[in-house]
Amino acid sequence: MITLAIDTSDARGSVFLLTDGAAVSGKPHDDGSDYSGWLLPAVSEILVAARVRMEQVDLLAVSTGPGSFTGLRVGLTTVKAWAEVYGKPIIGVCRLEAIAHSREAKSAFITASYDAQRGQLFAAWYRRSAAGIEKAGDERVISPEDFAQQVDEEARDAAVSWISLDPQLLQSLETVRRRAKSGDEILPAASALSATIGKLAERRAATGQYSDPMSLDANYVRRSDAEIFWKGPPAGVR
Repeated sequence: MITLAIDTSDARGSVFLLTDGAAVSGKPHDDGSDYSGWLLPAVSEILVAARVRMEQVDLLAVSTGPGSFTGLRVGLTTVKAWAEVYGKPIIGVCRLEAIAHSREAKSAFITASYDAQRGQLFAAWYRRSAAGIEKAGDERVISPEDFAQQVDEEARDAAVSWISLDPQLLQSLETVRRRAKSGDEILPAASALSATIGKLAERRAATGQYSDPMSLDANYVRRSDAEIFWKGPPAGVR
């Protein structure tokens, strides 16, 4: 199976081409340009490097966020257009899930997080089971301190692997430092997450878990600044 995977969730995005789970060629978004001008040339570059035509791609994998409103919209719109033009199936993958799978964690509990700006994290946490890594709660936008406290209360004495694109936001927390002394590990997530997104998508494709292109949308978790400014804060928040 040839999979084209795209992550435009924030400035640290990437595109990767995989064959049966093995990364063949990829490109990180490391020049600060807008995804509207970067994405198509980047995909063309990795396809040429791998000597693969779009017609030969079997599966399109895309990050559904959470993350940047503009970046996610560019990625999802582009992938949906390719799916229609080339008749390719799509699988959307949560970026936090990709973070949780991006490192070989040892613990029964795994957290995934990255900077959401405004002093907050995009975060979720997972349990390891016989079936693999399973989500233990909804994705959220939360302060690092509150997230660490929630995980501490849920995990109790069980070890936790804290996997993050921004581990420095966790390393300074008293709760995480205390738990690290008792066996927790703090791990940086893989930088090019589209490769992991592609691998997860291929696993789902093997069991027919495709996304509906018409209903596939981004999981923003929180409203955009423009929407907050226009509509005002949620009821009860001032």
